[in-house]
Amino acid sequence: MADAAVDGARRVLVAADKFKGSLTAVEVAERVTAGLRRVVPDVLVEALPVADGGDGTVAAAVAAGFERREVRVAGPLGDEVTAAYALRDGTAVVEMAEASGLQRLPEGVLAPLTSSTYGSGELLRAALDAGARTIVFGVGGSATTDGGAGMLAALGARFLDADGEPVAPGGGGLAGLASADLSGLDLRLSGVELVLASDVDNPLTGPKGAPAVYGPQKGASPDDVTALDAALAHFAKVLEGTEGVGTRVAEYAASPGAGAAGGIGFGAMLLGARFRPGIAVMLDVLGFAPALDRADLVITGEGSLDEQTLHGKAPAGVAAAARAAGKEVVAVCGRLALPAETLGRAGIRRAYPLTDVEPDVAKCIADAGPILERVAESIARDFLV
Repeated sequence: MADAAVDGARRVLVAADKFKGSLTAVEVAERVTAGLRRVVPDVLVEALPVADGGDGTVAAAVAAGFERREVRVAGPLGDEVTAAYALRDGTAVVEMAEASGLQRLPEGVLAPLTSSTYGSGELLRAALDAGARTIVFGVGGSATTDGGAGMLAALGARFLDADGEPVAPGGGGLAGLASADLSGLDLRLSGVELVLASDVDNPLTGPKGAPAVYGPQKGASPDDVTALDAALAHFAKVLEGTEGVGTRVAEYAASPGAGAAGGIGFGAMLLGARFRPGIAVMLDVLGFAPALDRADLVITGEGSLDEQTLHGKAPAGVAAAARAAGKEVVAVCGRLALPAETLGRAGIRRAYPLTDVEPDVAKCIADAGPILERVAESIARDFLV
């Protein structure tokens, strides 16, 4: 929340994402605030941690005032895990990585062919049970490549092999799919607005599809990628003969965002989800516009400012909205891999990487908090004094 108004004091909005592996988005805001106030004690700082739909999305919603709810669901390998979603005024923020993310796998274990999104479906069902009328479904950081089949099964769909038995979990199991039945899907889904929040625009299959582009990050070998791509294509083909969705399946599979989080975007579209860039959705949900109105300076950032940042990541979304409102934006980051002119085109006046203070990357990661405070002191001297 913003501090009480003080005549003449500068107002700063800190709207940064996490520094992955070092600081949560909340911790980034806390450290930046501490550094700013060391130089300008009366500066008014409003912290609005942000996320783009990937891991950290629920935490950002909770920091903005949503209630954190915890449920026991299936992890990507079927073991039970405690996962959280956020709820406020009939709007739920559900993060698939909470149930089906890479961080839910046992240490050192990758299972590209067998990891399932079943737990993500259980999270969606929990949000329905809580009375959500709008569900923002943030997808990213997944351990899975099952086209959302597990999620759909948790919500009542049936996917059977030639013997009439449920197919094995994970994308690999879809190769044996003989029939699909979506008639048992939870009826409450038709009465909610489901928003698919993602920062990727990949289709389901093909050279730019989920297995080819993201499979290797999840431990998929070249042979695994080929098998998963064929299995997801087969999944879509079987669904084309399924009552209620058949005529739209090919369109969904080719749509931007279908390949998000191992194809869970495709599964969400079968549920009627509307695709929107993750950061745009989250800025709306978190109340960014009124906070922006109150600010004189905006500080955004994430662990690495690089080419990926420009393609729908949180700092780019924050900077675009701030520029449209005529507000000055600077960024903090662990590592900077963009030239000044590129930053300028994205609406970022200047970036402050931790490596400017501590060139040793390992030390930057280990001591990110104190170093970020020193970076914030520099921002205060450059823009607030």
